[in-house]
Amino acid sequence: MADRVSSLDLWPIGNCQVSGLIDADGALVWGCVPRVDSDPIFCALLNGERQEEGVWRLSLEGQISARQEYRRNSAVLSTVLEAADGSAVEILDFCPRFRRSGRMYRPVAYVRIVRPLAGTPRLSVNLSPKKDYGAEIAPRTNGTNHIRYLVGHQAIRLSTNAPVGYILEGQTFRVESDLHFFLGPDEPFGGNVRQQLEDMLEATEDYWRTWVRGLATPLEWQEAVIRAAITLKLCQHEETGAIVAAMTTSIPEAPGSERNWDYRYCWIRDAYYTVQALNGLGALDVLEKYLAYLRNIIDSARGGRVQPLYSVMGVPELVEEVAENLPGYRGMGPVRVGNDAYTQVQHDAYGQIVLPTIQGFFDLRLFRMADLRDFESLEDVGEMAWKFHDQPDAGLWEFRTRQEVHTYSALMSWAACDRLANAAAHLGLTDRHELWSQRAKAIAEKIDAEAWNEEHGHYASAFGGRHLDASLLQMIELRFHGSGDERFKKTFAAIEQTLRRGEHMLRYDTEDDFGRPETAFNICTFWLIEALYLVGRKDEARELFETMLSHRTRSGLLSEDLDFTSGELWGNFPQTYSLVGIINCAALLSKPWTVAR
Repeated sequence: MADRVSSLDLWPIGNCQVSGLIDADGALVWGCVPRVDSDPIFCALLNGERQEEGVWRLSLEGQISARQEYRRNSAVLSTVLEAADGSAVEILDFCPRFRRSGRMYRPVAYVRIVRPLAGTPRLSVNLSPKKDYGAEIAPRTNGTNHIRYLVGHQAIRLSTNAPVGYILEGQTFRVESDLHFFLGPDEPFGGNVRQQLEDMLEATEDYWRTWVRGLATPLEWQEAVIRAAITLKLCQHEETGAIVAAMTTSIPEAPGSERNWDYRYCWIRDAYYTVQALNGLGALDVLEKYLAYLRNIIDSARGGRVQPLYSVMGVPELVEEVAENLPGYRGMGPVRVGNDAYTQVQHDAYGQIVLPTIQGFFDLRLFRMADLRDFESLEDVGEMAWKFHDQPDAGLWEFRTRQEVHTYSALMSWAACDRLANAAAHLGLTDRHELWSQRAKAIAEKIDAEAWNEEHGHYASAFGGRHLDASLLQMIELRFHGSGDERFKKTFAAIEQTLRRGEHMLRYDTEDDFGRPETAFNICTFWLIEALYLVGRKDEARELFETMLSHRTRSGLLSEDLDFTSGELWGNFPQTYSLVGIINCAALLSKPWTVAR
């Protein structure tokens, strides 16, 4: 229907192998197979006005309302559709995830269960996956109880106890008992589809509730933290341990801006912040798998340059192209596949490899503790941080047309050397401790000498510069300065005056390759909240945090950007950076558990 408009009012489902996004009417509008960075067989989100292609929609005849919620502490979504005549159905959406036969069962599969709740509901099923990034509807064949779709070089199969003929013809039919749909591998579905999917539902819910039970949540804002944590876990490709920046590509950062990027890859920077936040909650399973991913990246680099991002399989080449057959989010193309940022020089990546890896030398809870061989490999990364700490790069904001010696990159290089010194001391390597300590001190002195702008009285975003960016607020988080340091306080005051827009924060306000930024960057607003708290403005920090929580979607999540005038969310979704902000700020601002005892 032409009146359907794409929105970020979306509900993620997944199992750390495959993921999908469900819209406000219960339609599966985004889902890539067999991985998050693969061809989106469900692409209605980016299909402009063609909302009935690349979708799995269950439509209730005469529908007047829909309400949605996740089942408690899980990634199982419930959508209740109600019709004008009082009839209603519930749709349960999930991707199976549970332990079976001694290993995690997480198939490339989507499960949908439809339960009649009231009256005499009549339903139609539009299952129309596409292939080759929207180029064509996937060809199909069928049997008595299944439909087979050819998507690219593989096939997927729908196994169901619903009438297959009705589905093939898009015919509306009466729902008199529970319907079960399993869209997964192209192989016969053994056993009773109804019973097996009910068992999968119970086991998947049990898995997620057990996982959440192990989280060390703050007292306040627990629901917000739990939903953010579950979603961050869904952004990990468990097979390799990679963590993607978001599940989508090419949601524009601002309307018509063409700031449309493919975020379905593992940025070393974003993943660092993700594991840092989840570590604070005690979710070590995500860290352990990500450390394995990093070890493979380090081995492949062989002491050479580390890229800012890789595919979830660790592939370094991510050539950027345009998917010509997809009009884009609300018709706002281009839709990009791949990301040329992989060719950029971003020196902060070395610090972001070292910082999460260092935990492996200290944390006795880990199944695999880091050892001397790991330290020696990590020193290769540290050598690159030392070598390039004062060299120009594209910076964390990934400027495509200019390079400078970015202060944030130098800070990360300092942190790499500082943490290597800590690990060396822990391992009893006195000479290596001394070496890395001296290097950390030298970089710190260079930052104070080159990044401090005496004329304007603040640190600048680049050596010898005068402009500001929000990443300078990370000086406290990295322990480069304490919140009481006079230079930091002056820098914070300058950042507030220059980059703050009411209740929101820009990443920078200078022109880049596409002009001046038009929207606030959500993680930067969370950095502002942390800084406000740490300099003693605690009430203001709590108030601003509550405001940010009010901007979440009904699913409790955030995208990358926010229009600071209208409050509308923009940018790829769900954005790991933004969810990290929810977790970190809640932990910082919450009252202690002792208050409740």
